[in-house]
Amino acid sequence: MATGGLFAGQAPHAPLAERLRPASLDDVVGQSHLLGAGRPLRLAFSSGRLPSMILWGPPGVGKTTLARLIANTSDAEFIPLSAVLSGVKDIREAVERAELTLQQSGRRTILFVDEVHRFNKSQQDAFLPFVESGLFTFIGATTENPSFEVNSALLSRAQVFVLEALSGDELAILLDRALQLETRGLTVEPEARTQILDYADGDARRLLNFLEGLFNAAEAAGVTEVDLAFLQSAMATRMRRFDKGGEAFYDQISALHKSVRGSNPDAALYWFLRMLDGGADPLYLARRIVRMAIEDIGLADPRAQEIAASACEIYERLGSPEGELALSNAVIYLAVAPKSNAAYKAYNQMKALVAQDQSRNVPIHLRNAPTKLMKELGYGKAYRYAHDEPEAYAAGEQYFPDGMNPVRVYEPTPRGLEGKIGEKLAHLRELDRKAKKDP
Repeated sequence: MATGGLFAGQAPHAPLAERLRPASLDDVVGQSHLLGAGRPLRLAFSSGRLPSMILWGPPGVGKTTLARLIANTSDAEFIPLSAVLSGVKDIREAVERAELTLQQSGRRTILFVDEVHRFNKSQQDAFLPFVESGLFTFIGATTENPSFEVNSALLSRAQVFVLEALSGDELAILLDRALQLETRGLTVEPEARTQILDYADGDARRLLNFLEGLFNAAEAAGVTEVDLAFLQSAMATRMRRFDKGGEAFYDQISALHKSVRGSNPDAALYWFLRMLDGGADPLYLARRIVRMAIEDIGLADPRAQEIAASACEIYERLGSPEGELALSNAVIYLAVAPKSNAAYKAYNQMKALVAQDQSRNVPIHLRNAPTKLMKELGYGKAYRYAHDEPEAYAAGEQYFPDGMNPVRVYEPTPRGLEGKIGEKLAHLRELDRKAKKDP
């Protein structure tokens, strides 16, 4: 939220993040792709014709700060709402306040809705007529993909600006500003500085909140130089930026799956451990690993499914850390295994065919005949028992319903075991071809 700079006249006891909040666009650290010369938000600021917008990005990258700066530079009334704490009553009161401001002073209003994705459809719809009439400029902030979380009607009336996590160099600027602001004569050793920036993980708010606690701890301990030992004693458990139900979660599981599919064991292991480090449920990862084995390896290496399922069972029995090691073994095995989605594709194609096709009867010769009546009706008659045929294969036999043309959806790849499967199927189809030619 805070991304650097100072508001004049801030009380000295205000939180560090508040005292370092930018007072102008030039004070903002990060988001140069939006705020640099000739960039979209800079141009919108300069023109004075600000569109309604959605600011989408991870926590602590300046969404609220930018909304406040927009209001300050455009001399607009700023009305903040939190979708977590507000309801329809608060929306109605904000609309009334905007109308009153326009009537009394002619000033525009900027309505800022933090975590807009938490409003339901009807609440989001409540903004539409006022956005269309121009009563206020709507600015929504979200950590979630607006394509999924913001109503299409509202989304179509707003520009989406994607904010990025701060880089290490950008966080370093904020760290230096914080040290300059504090008058305690505190210095930070290079190794400790690196660890602090890593801990922030692109989140300026997290950095500044941590620094405030660190400065207070150093003052209480009489420390004037923060080294690695003091830092580690003051630092709580280190957790990466991660939301178990949010965009980062699905991006990372996608990266893990695609690294396995791409046969890169090192990248796959990296994303697997990133997710564990971020707090992902290992059993969720275990289920996804089993899915990777089924979807992307299939019959090219049937052992992959066994290894994935076994790793899942090991984790359920042993927990961490032994269970996590078993899962990591499965990830590596899947990454280096031969790849095939032939069985997965065959399943989906046949499923679609069955869903749209009519309900066809089982051919008489394939029906079960457990009773005398069924035998008299011809059930099972002329069925060819494959084990009694040459090569245990009833060449030319029909197994699809009567009147239905045979469908071929499984096309094995030449990789792994499927190479052998493909050779066998080609041989059997040749036997079928010969059987149809023989009288």
